[in-house]
Amino acid sequence: MKKKLYTLLSIAGLLVANACTDLKEEVLDESLSTSLTEKEAADGMIAPVYALLPNIYYHTGYFALQEISTDEAILPYRGGTDWGDNGIYLELHKHTYNSNTANVRNTWNPIVQALSRAVTAINVLSENTDPSSTLYLAEARGMRAFYNWMMLDTYGIAFKKDDPSTTSVVLRGQEATDYIKSELLAVEPQLKSRAEVGSGRLTKAAVWGLLARLHLNAAVYRDRYANTFDFTSEDMDAVVEYCNKVIDSGEYALSNDYFDIFGNDNHDNSELIFAVDQRPDLNGHNRMSYFSLSGDQYPLPEYPSANGTDGPGITSDFYESWVQAYAPEDPTRDPRFYQENMSIYSNSSDTCVADADYKINRGILRGQQYGLLRVNGVFLRCEDGRLKVGPLTNANRNRSDLPVIFTERIDFTPEGSNYSTGYRVEKYEFSRESNSGRNNGMADISIVRLADIYLMRAEAKLRKSNDASGALADVNFVRAARTSTTPPPALKSMDLDILFRERGFEFYWEFLRRTDMIRFNKYEGQWTEKTDSNPQKRIFPIPQTAIDGASNLEGYLVQNPGY
Repeated sequence: MKKKLYTLLSIAGLLVANACTDLKEEVLDESLSTSLTEKEAADGMIAPVYALLPNIYYHTGYFALQEISTDEAILPYRGGTDWGDNGIYLELHKHTYNSNTANVRNTWNPIVQALSRAVTAINVLSENTDPSSTLYLAEARGMRAFYNWMMLDTYGIAFKKDDPSTTSVVLRGQEATDYIKSELLAVEPQLKSRAEVGSGRLTKAAVWGLLARLHLNAAVYRDRYANTFDFTSEDMDAVVEYCNKVIDSGEYALSNDYFDIFGNDNHDNSELIFAVDQRPDLNGHNRMSYFSLSGDQYPLPEYPSANGTDGPGITSDFYESWVQAYAPEDPTRDPRFYQENMSIYSNSSDTCVADADYKINRGILRGQQYGLLRVNGVFLRCEDGRLKVGPLTNANRNRSDLPVIFTERIDFTPEGSNYSTGYRVEKYEFSRESNSGRNNGMADISIVRLADIYLMRAEAKLRKSNDASGALADVNFVRAARTSTTPPPALKSMDLDILFRERGFEFYWEFLRRTDMIRFNKYEGQWTEKTDSNPQKRIFPIPQTAIDGASNLEGYLVQNPGY
């Protein structure tokens, strides 16, 4: 029987597929038994299943939907011109987004394409005779479930599709949740541990973490617009069960250094359970590192074109949650808030730095920024040849008279939209290999990590039986683990509001805020420049392009309520 064997060139052709909702891709049927072994064919099919993850976890895609739509991040028209993009970031933040909003469409497309690749891989791998195909088939099927979870969480639907030649079945609510759960459970026995397959691939522990997340949010998915969500004992028990499996496996450990989790060498970090593989040879991106920095911040002495872009800052609302938690002390009391790698150079003896010693600060950046001084495309140097470091100005904006001073205030007014407004976030380390600032990412992007396992378990304990002491122990265990500097002080009490605040401190800038805000009934609240309280905005609209593409199938793709 003729086998569907795909060369890498054939795969490349497939990946130009459109984002049609019924997930159709052209299947190239080639008899290549003399040129491609079964093992090579299997390897060639599993790689594309993961390959779009960097595109999905993009600063203007999934990040924008999950963070800029919340009280955590805001992106105004910088200087009245930059990052305007016809108001799409203002729409996201104010909850006035619609089915034509670019970020909504540009996040949908790669997720649907990834689903299509998974379906194709499942069908081809099911006929492959190499022993590796059993594991690859489980991974492809599990990744299909993961992409469907992303669709359900963001757009309120999932697609059930086994045969590439048939039209997907659209699932919503409990039916979608049950389908995703059943798929994850089906593949879990075949999956391996991280020690067996390495980082960046779906493992047993990753599935346990995803099942915990699915059950934790199941009440939301069952009744998306409810005034209060029904967190059942069954779901909360399942959250605890799967979190226990991860913890008891002994495969993972909390990182002593919080910022190591997001560093250039984090590929084998003990805390990462499931992550976007961003090693440079995989064509990852550096957008999570460059997005929030000033255009006059240059982190790499060897690359004078690698700078920031004056993108989003944190809202004053989110910053004040830190202030209120630690007053009268400064929030830097918490090692998750800030890591100083370069002291503020304030006297002549400290303004010269060797190239190898130059490293920008991480975390939430405030106030006057110091760094490399660039003139006519070249970094200034001291008489001894070392790099000259000093207070930065907005030279890139032809405003050398304006210092780069990050302020707490950031909003959509002209004053609040200047290039330097807003405290910035440099959580992921700037890639050492990014010659433009945008490309050649090195830091893997966290999808599930061990701290979330502990905090999900804490939340399930609170929601099921108001086990405040058990939840408090889990949260304090995570806080106490950050021992590279003085760890944050142990909390003395625990309730859902404190836990929500703690999730903000632990997971800021990690693609989780919108999902958390909805589950904690915070998404209809008010914060900087956002007053909308419409619960229908808890899910995004299905892009109009997708509905138009499925218009020949009457009643197939129904728009979400309110759009």
